[in-house]
Amino acid sequence: MTNEDPITEARARLQAERAEVLQDLEQLTSRLETKGDYELGEGDPMIYQWEFNLALRERAQQKLAEIDEALAQLNMGIYGLCERCGKPIEPERLAVLSHTTVCSQCAQRRR
Repeated sequence: MTNEDPITEARARLQAERAEVLQDLEQLTSRLETKGDYELGEGDPMIYQWEFNLALRERAQQKLAEIDEALAQLNMGIYGLCERCGKPIEPERLAVLSHTTVCSQCAQRRR
């Protein structure tokens, strides 16, 4: 544990996650530049890898949007409050999913 306040720690954690996701997005975009050929009756194994990378990139873009939303909430002073019930999100949950916007109870209800 550091002696920094929780907001500073949260901002640093979110910014580090954001940098990581941006790096992942760059790598995935680079991998998507080469696409295999679809041929009648035969599929290029590269097609599977390309589509897998596309799905990974879409997931990374979603995570980036969630991180940006969490940073915006941090700037507005509402970070760590559940967007559904308004109660504080559990610190343990934020430690694992720093970009979450819902508490564990609301997340379970969503399923």
